Amino acid sequence: MVTITRFAPSPTGYLHLGHVYSAASAFRAARESGGHFLLRIEDIDVTRCRPEFEAGIFEDLAWLGFEWEEPVRRQSEHFDDYAALLAKLSDRDLIYPCFCTRKEIATEIARSNSAPHGPDGPAYPGICRHLSPAERQARYADGSPYALRLDMVKAMASVPLAALRFEEVNKGFIQCNPAPFGDIVLARKETPASYHLAVTFDDAVQGVNLVVRGQDLFAVTHIHRLLQALLDLPTPRYLHHGLISDPQGKRLSKRDGAATVRSLREEGYTAEEVLKMIDYS
Repeated sequence: MVTITRFAPSPTGYLHLGHVYSAASAFRAARESGGHFLLRIEDIDVTRCRPEFEAGIFEDLAWLGFEWEEPVRRQSEHFDDYAALLAKLSDRDLIYPCFCTRKEIATEIARSNSAPHGPDGPAYPGICRHLSPAERQARYADGSPYALRLDMVKAMASVPLAALRFEEVNKGFIQCNPAPFGDIVLARKETPASYHLAVTFDDAVQGVNLVVRGQDLFAVTHIHRLLQALLDLPTPRYLHHGLISDPQGKRLSKRDGAATVRSLREEGYTAEEVLKMIDYS
C-alpha cells in the first residue's frame, strides 16, 4: 500500500522546531515507503490566520528541503464541505445549538460540582441539550452567538462501539472511548467547523492513510474515530510522535515564543544545522 502522509500547520505564526519535527516525521514516513507527502493549510480561523505566515510556511519548508505535492489544500476554500457534514449530522439529530457563554458553563460546573472530567478538563454539562425547538429558534432570531455541539450519547448509540478502534503504528489497535470528552463543539456561529470536524474530513478527502502528528493529539483521535464512523469516512493508521521541548523541558509552542525557523535562518543557521536540532538526517 502506498503511504500518503500530510503536514497540516495553521498560519497563525511562523514555524518552530516542533513543527519541523512533525513535518520531518511525516515526510520521512512517506519517503521510506515511496509514498506521497501532502501539505495542508488549516486556516479555518480567518481572524488569526495571516497570508504572511502562510507564505512563511512554504518558504521555510522549501528551505529545509521538504517537497510536497500540489495542489495544497486550504480549509478556508472548503467551508461548504463542512456545512454539508453538519447538515448530515443535523438530519440525524446528532448535533444541537448551544448558546452558553464560557462564564455560564463555568458557573454551572461549579454549582453542580458533578460535571464529568474528560481529557481536556470538565465536560460540557449539557445546559442547552434539551432546549425546545421554539427556544432554539428564539435564540437564533435574537442573534445570540452559538456553538454546534455533538450529542455524545446519541452519537455513540448510533455506532457499533466494538468497531470504534484505530491502529497506532508500533502499538497495534487502540479501542476508543470518546464519551469522556462530552458534547464537543463541531462549529460556531462565526467559525464554520472545529478542528475535529475539519481535520477528520480533510484527511479522508485527501486520501491520507497515515496520520503523523504529535503525542499531544493522541487522545483526540478517539473523537476523530467517532466522527469517521458517523460520517462513513475511512480510518487511516496513526503515528503520534514525541514532542520537542526547550532546555527546561517545556513543549515548544508559538504561544510561548519558541524560536522560529525564520529567526534561526536570520541568525545564520543552515538548513542542515536546523534539521540536526531535531535529530533528523
